Amino acid sequence: MDTSLLTSLAPFIAIAAIFYFLVLRPQQQATKKLREAVDNLRRGDTVVMSSGIIGKVAKVPQKDDPEIAVEIADDVQVRVLRSALSEVRAKSQPVEAKSDKS
Repeated sequence: MDTSLLTSLAPFIAIAAIFYFLVLRPQQQATKKLREAVDNLRRGDTVVMSSGIIGKVAKVPQKDDPEIAVEIADDVQVRVLRSALSEVRAKSQPVEAKSDKS
């Protein structure tokens, strides 16, 4: 009876392992990478907010400050929560061009 229980649970264990390595682990790594990039913000870095607004960091934030100042247009600065950032691009990092192959 012990082997029949193990045999019936084996597919569920395999599915859980596949789910972990294909879905959960890459998501955790991407979240960790974004958190590190947000922690290392510098003045002039380009940031993309979760709302889709793109701007440049106008003021270097303190490590424990939850808000940063982002310039979204000439002489227009907004305060944004760090948690609202979805992408950080360095000053020298070019914008990736998307090519349509259709």
